[in-house]
Amino acid sequence: MPRSAPGSSTAGHPGSRRDPVLPLVPVPAPATTAATLLLNATYEPLCVVSSRRAIVLVLAAKAEPVDVTADVVHAATVSLPVPVVARLTRYVRVPFPASVPLSRRAVFTRDASTCVYCGGSATSIDHVVPRSRGGTHTWDNVVAACRRCNHVKADRSLAEMGWKLPQPPRTPSGAAWRLLGARTVDPRWREWLGVPESVSA
Repeated sequence: MPRSAPGSSTAGHPGSRRDPVLPLVPVPAPATTAATLLLNATYEPLCVVSSRRAIVLVLAAKAEPVDVTADVVHAATVSLPVPVVARLTRYVRVPFPASVPLSRRAVFTRDASTCVYCGGSATSIDHVVPRSRGGTHTWDNVVAACRRCNHVKADRSLAEMGWKLPQPPRTPSGAAWRLLGARTVDPRWREWLGVPESVSA
């Protein structure tokens, strides 16, 4: 029978009766791996951080909870509800980009996930002036539409269809749009982002 090498151990061997070796790095609690909306001191949406980061900011008195979840994180001397929205205690000036990136998610958010032609549920985007006719892929020419209206309209103009838009499509503005066009919106953030209730999370 072969001998074991000096210093070797069977602790991690599948057939060993000893307790399995525990990981050196503790697994983070699920509550701390969620996302938290971080507001500036003026309550203006700033960015989204991990809940773990938000907890660190609150414990360091650099932020305060505005809305919390039912989950509680326990430390050595304190128990803290996990914040879903937190506000910085000091104002931070951030140079946001001058324009809001155009994306499918952002168009759906601006148009409340509603087809601008029939008022139904939007499933796609449409170029008001078809690109085949010189239409541009810009905020003032892209709208949310349902599959049926998009198919029926095809490459025709609104004048040819006899359709009218309820209002001209515009470029959205405001700090909240830096977040709305890039990620899924937590329903609990709506109050601070100004998101219509019809927009899905």
